[in-house]
Amino acid sequence: MRRAFIAALSSLLLLCGCGIDVDNSEGEHTVDGTAAADLASVEPLEDLRDWTGLSTAVVADPAIHPVTDSPEQTMPVTVTDSQGTEVTVKDTSRVLALDVYGSLSRITYELGLGDSLVGRDISTQFAEAQDLPLVTHGGHDLNAESILDLDPTLIITDTSLGPWDVILQMREAGIPVVVVDSTRSIDNVASLIDEVASALGVEAEGRKLAARSQQQIDEVMASIDDVAPTDESGKLRTIFLYVRGQANTYQLFGEGSGADTLIDALGLYDVAKEIDWKGSRSVTSEALIEAQPDLVILMSKGLESVGGVDGLLEKVPALASTPAGENERFVDMADSQVLGYGPLTAEVLNALAVAIYAPGSLT
Repeated sequence: MRRAFIAALSSLLLLCGCGIDVDNSEGEHTVDGTAAADLASVEPLEDLRDWTGLSTAVVADPAIHPVTDSPEQTMPVTVTDSQGTEVTVKDTSRVLALDVYGSLSRITYELGLGDSLVGRDISTQFAEAQDLPLVTHGGHDLNAESILDLDPTLIITDTSLGPWDVILQMREAGIPVVVVDSTRSIDNVASLIDEVASALGVEAEGRKLAARSQQQIDEVMASIDDVAPTDESGKLRTIFLYVRGQANTYQLFGEGSGADTLIDALGLYDVAKEIDWKGSRSVTSEALIEAQPDLVILMSKGLESVGGVDGLLEKVPALASTPAGENERFVDMADSQVLGYGPLTAEVLNALAVAIYAPGSLT
């Protein structure tokens, strides 16, 4: 009955989607480059403006490291999700953890419940999950039929994927759906882990993973503080560009996008705040000229989609009139990692910091 109900509406439910921040629509994307050493062990540049050319950030250890191999679950569990909906979870034998960042599936694995996952979103790119069937089609559109075919007993998601009607219909079909916080930033990694752990009935493991992740983040940020300029004038003026050449999409990510806390955590100067750039908007020549960035951070697949640095400067000519463009000073990182705040955050910060402060160590 559940399948018939959803299948009848599937064409309507797939008409629209939401979420653009991370795009792995053409499948797994491997970033070539040298894995970053610990920032504390490399020699940083004396002058951050001395380096030129593309620097690729590659995490040293992208593997899953569960806090336990046999978590002790409490079932059933009733939680109030981020939308204020009370949800009772009785069975976590077949779980879908879905968001545009791939964060929720990684958290589930790190909690020791990876074997419970029966499907994945396109942003879930880590090796341990690659054999799971996709339930997002054409990018980030949730596919009702694909979800239903997996007969999930629990869906953990946020509002970053669409069409949202698919989620509503899953609830109507009797599947428990827990909606967690859609915000992704340095500041809520621990609380996001706690939300997922509560829905899975493993609160103790959630506290362990949250504490471990926060400690790792704090350690990397302490290393960044040791090498980052203390004077504002010494910090690299930085912007985060989201580009998709095939869609002719060029956006500057500003305050509230998740890129802002990343730039701050890296000890850089966030130009978006200076020019009062909110959220994610199409970049303009005027904005780039006003921003005058020293450094541009991008997703690797986005940079690839425009033909690399040369293609980007050709398609966004105003960049050539900035210090970043003149020196081709760009840092790229795998799409599924760079803004996917979660248990991998410390590794992401470390890799980006090495690419920025000690690019010579990556050659």
